[in-house]
Amino acid sequence: MKYVALVYYPESTINAMTEQEWHDLNQECIGCVERLSDQGKFLAGQALHPVETATTVRVRDGEVLMSDGPFAETKEQLAGFYLLDAVDLNEALQLASRIPPAKLGSIEVRPVRELPPKD
Repeated sequence: MKYVALVYYPESTINAMTEQEWHDLNQECIGCVERLSDQGKFLAGQALHPVETATTVRVRDGEVLMSDGPFAETKEQLAGFYLLDAVDLNEALQLASRIPPAKLGSIEVRPVRELPPKD
């Protein structure tokens, strides 16, 4: 079954890191992806740019509304995702616990909902 592991952390924590600390964290993430890939558990994933680069799009009464920034102000920001292949939720949670930014923020694990076939 597919699970998405959404990586959240306070961007202020990242902004306070030295270049070496940031580099080391990124290297840990690369190593994590390599280990998950070797186990056949990593399907896809990407890191995201900071929230100040975000644009939120809404459609209300047929009108497209755009605003700069994320939808909601939160203590932790979405930093990226891992798409995992796990036998069940317990395995997905175990895999997510190994994602390095879990020590800085949180990893939200959710099963992927497959859409029905097109009519």
